Amino acid sequence: MSSHLSVLTHLRPIANTNSTSPKSSPTVHTLSDRVYIPSHVYRHPASLLLELCTSLKEVRQILPLIIKNGLYNEHLFQTKLVSLFCNYGSLTEAALVFEPIPDKLDALYHTMLKGYAKTSSLDDAMSFFIRMRYDNVPPVVYNFTYLLKVCGDTGELRRGKEIHGQLMVNGFSLNLFAMTGLVNMYAKCREIDEAYKMFDRMPERDLVSWNTIIAGHSQNGLAEMALDLLIRMHEEGQRPDWITILSVLPAVANMGSLRIGKAVHGYAMRAEFDSLLNISTALVDMYSKCGSVETARLIFDGMESRNVVSWNTIIAGYVEGGDPGEAMIIFQKMLDEGFEPTNVTIMEALHACADLGDLERGMLVHKFLDQLKLGNDVSVTNSLISMYCKCKKVDIAADIFAKLQGKTLVSWNTMILGFSQNGHVNEALNYFCKMRSQNIKPDSFTMVSVIPALAELSVIRHAKWIHALVIRSYFDKNVFVMTALIDMYAKCGAVGTARKLFDMMDERHVTTWNAMIDGYGTHGLGKAAVELFKKMLKGATKPNDITFLCVISACSHSGLVEEGLHHFASMRKDYGIEPAMDHYGAMVDLLGRADRLNEAWDFIQKMPIEPGITVFGAMLGACKIHKNVELGEKAAASLFELNPEEGGYHVLLANIYATASMWDKLAEVRTTMEKKGLQKTPGCSLVELGNEVHSFYSGSTGHPQSKRIYTFLETLIDEIKAAGYVPDTNSIHDVEDDVQEQLLSSHSEKLAIAFGLLNTRPGSTIHIRKNLRVCGDCHNATKYISLVTGREIIVRDMHRFHHFKNGLCSCGDYW
Repeated sequence: MSSHLSVLTHLRPIANTNSTSPKSSPTVHTLSDRVYIPSHVYRHPASLLLELCTSLKEVRQILPLIIKNGLYNEHLFQTKLVSLFCNYGSLTEAALVFEPIPDKLDALYHTMLKGYAKTSSLDDAMSFFIRMRYDNVPPVVYNFTYLLKVCGDTGELRRGKEIHGQLMVNGFSLNLFAMTGLVNMYAKCREIDEAYKMFDRMPERDLVSWNTIIAGHSQNGLAEMALDLLIRMHEEGQRPDWITILSVLPAVANMGSLRIGKAVHGYAMRAEFDSLLNISTALVDMYSKCGSVETARLIFDGMESRNVVSWNTIIAGYVEGGDPGEAMIIFQKMLDEGFEPTNVTIMEALHACADLGDLERGMLVHKFLDQLKLGNDVSVTNSLISMYCKCKKVDIAADIFAKLQGKTLVSWNTMILGFSQNGHVNEALNYFCKMRSQNIKPDSFTMVSVIPALAELSVIRHAKWIHALVIRSYFDKNVFVMTALIDMYAKCGAVGTARKLFDMMDERHVTTWNAMIDGYGTHGLGKAAVELFKKMLKGATKPNDITFLCVISACSHSGLVEEGLHHFASMRKDYGIEPAMDHYGAMVDLLGRADRLNEAWDFIQKMPIEPGITVFGAMLGACKIHKNVELGEKAAASLFELNPEEGGYHVLLANIYATASMWDKLAEVRTTMEKKGLQKTPGCSLVELGNEVHSFYSGSTGHPQSKRIYTFLETLIDEIKAAGYVPDTNSIHDVEDDVQEQLLSSHSEKLAIAFGLLNTRPGSTIHIRKNLRVCGDCHNATKYISLVTGREIIVRDMHRFHHFKNGLCSCGDYW
């Protein structure tokens, strides 16, 4: 990269010009070489009018004048009419002139072939080329370059190779123009190695051939090679022009190298190319993609003229740079200045609204795209579906999807991801199955969208099914699909399987490490998480902000306070990563769980940013665990200022008061909740049996097996009491002792566990999902249930996993 920079810095620009140097033309016989044309034909007004034609309509208006004056059979007019009809895309009228000519000039054939190559299909162009051979018209080099261009533009590699063969047979294998056409064709057909071979064999190279090979590498994602060729071009004495710069800038943007980008910009300024509209727009794109959207904006604001591509580029720069608000401001400014948005503009605006979660503005953009009649553009509609999904209006997204004609794989992926991210797990799976039933093959993005939905179900049987499908679909080498599988197995309680997959991977992304570290953390395996993190630091993968959040959370779940404090300090000091609100929340949780509440509160007071809901929520939760009324009240007061409508925090405060027997304070909290219409989220536990998920709420009797479950629970509670279980009734008051125990025994986890014990084989593991944090009594009871029944019970609550076995829990009673 440094070599790129040094050469670019010292390049001397060519003289100021806005176009490439003219190419020397091969010898082509003209009309005057073949026939005599009387001078009065040249001087006739119709001849002059044809020269001035600017449209097909004007040609048709002059045609009667030519016929009326008996000039239609003159070679000059025939050739000119064929050329004009071809240029303006009317091959039918060109053929009407061409076919009746008895003694056709070779130049007429060449003109017709150019017309077919320019405006018709490759098949038609090839058919006419074959006809030329039958009519004994010797080909010229431009015949091949026209056809090669069509093959490149349409990706017709096989036909391109056939034309390559014909080109060689006709003796043009060393011709500069023919070889440049071959380079272009192979590059556009993504055969960049073949393109380079053609380029390397050229006995001489001009500016066009250099630009072609550089653009080919840039467009095929080979940025480094494109820049190497730029240096070689300079070393061989060929100076870059504005087209070269236009080809190189996207390569620099893909590399994300700001230093090289500045060097190219410097060269463009010295050559005075930077005032060109296309160059300025490419510079805006380059700086945006290199993470310097501020510089991109300065260039954009300094442009003397702009087109819609310029506006789209700066809007996209702000969207991709994480500033969707500014993107929408520029979008509005674009409208105010009278520019009509394109489909790209609308997609970027929808992306910005999605990132902002701004449903209102998203709906305005929706109306706007309808006015522009872009509703039939599948790419725009896909962006619209994504916007509604991200704005949590997945029902509207589903309606749009249902009406969409010509659904693509991207359409299905967007809808599946939308359902998955909005918690509509069953719908995500149903759409995935429906997609497959319509013979639409999933890609890696489909898998990365549907696997998290299965992770939320937390059913190991489903996890194995999708894993098998990944292997059959040959996605088991895709780093992102495998990362999703690791995360899914960890969330299904199979953290050991997750680690096996992790160890099998040849390539790992930072998200892969994050998923495995987080998996260990949520399973209470803090030491394993820290060890894996240390192994990561020894390798080539750099940790990011999410990595540190996973590590600190893992330390929090396992009581590794000093480790957590060390890593929090290290993220800024050693890696230059500024802590975000979630990191501060994790640190408060780390200190609070360890009963270092005063340190946690002091930590909050010294935060460099204003504490948010996650920070005070972690503090309140810790105060509930450790029964600290004073700090709990302070945390709750701050929370209610930030989010007074959140009922869960009121419930936490009420539980603190109940534990401390502060009944008056408890009554006040209840009254406040009643006045504001706030309710406690009912506890719900899920257990899967066969293909059906069974839901249980605390005290519910709606399940078909309710009588049997409650009868079994009575016996089970007696058994675990005999083993040493003592009900914890501290959180229940205002009722008699026997009623307190009755309420405890009907908690949703106990009902789900009883159902699982009754309906599964002896010795099999029971998997339970809980929507809230496991309460102290249920946690204690489940340990004893695992002891007396000899069963392993895995409970996944809203924060972590608990593996109960032989009377012990994996969390070590620290959760």
